[in-house]
Amino acid sequence: MLAASRTGPHAGAPFTLVAGCGDVGSRLARMLAVRGERVAGLRRSAVALPEGVEVVRADLADAASLSALPRGIEQLVFLPTPDARTPEAYRRIFVDGLERLLDALDGACLAQVVFVSSSAVYGDHAGGWVDEDTPPDPPAFNGQILLEAERRLHARVPQASVLRLAGLYGPGRNGLLQRLRAGKVRVPRALPFWTNRIHVEDAAAAIAHVLSLQAPAPLYLGVDRQPLPMHELYDWLAARLGVGAPAEGPPPTGIGNKRLSAARLLASGFSPRWPDARTGYASLIDPDR
Repeated sequence: MLAASRTGPHAGAPFTLVAGCGDVGSRLARMLAVRGERVAGLRRSAVALPEGVEVVRADLADAASLSALPRGIEQLVFLPTPDARTPEAYRRIFVDGLERLLDALDGACLAQVVFVSSSAVYGDHAGGWVDEDTPPDPPAFNGQILLEAERRLHARVPQASVLRLAGLYGPGRNGLLQRLRAGKVRVPRALPFWTNRIHVEDAAAAIAHVLSLQAPAPLYLGVDRQPLPMHELYDWLAARLGVGAPAEGPPPTGIGNKRLSAARLLASGFSPRWPDARTGYASLIDPDR
């Protein structure tokens, strides 16, 4: 249960550990600190964290390094980044690392865990709608390992919540725009291939929102309001960039054709700042508009 009382500048606010302060994690930590909460960020490296965020230098692959975690952590957000895109690296961090971290934390104090997973746990659905009740069917190792980690977490912390994020984009993630400018993008056109995305700021805000809920659901999809056919989004972006529309080509492999529904997250009170990828990308292309 939560601590009965607190004093000091964070009185009344829970103490949250953000395990994995990359792009989304650092944005989340900043949001929590700005709203007056005590927050610590766990990182392997010595990269500076946002003002007001306590730094925890530790490695999820090294149980000994976790012995110096601060006491009194009541909320955990788990969103680390593996050091390689291999099955071994994913398992070392998402499965074994999660187990090590839960072992190191005070279970009597820990009230909530939010595990940031991925829509990669779903397979192909021929363009159909997917929501939290859709059975997972991960086609690749990353989704398979994330799904295993989700299940292990719920076995240990039944009240935990999983947030499966769609494709991220935002500041510093301009690869698509660069490829469009260079004419290196191909899109399927014969049949719609749906793309599902969420802006990095909305992803961080969605995690903060789930943390704030009194009785969160065990699973949410973190995606904006509107999936878009890939050719429709890419043609729109090309026109906005003043370059030619991409040529026809095969769909991307390994992600499946589906439309992710944000209905449960929206019904819980979350409202994304960028409701679809066109509005979000427009803020990147024309930041002053």
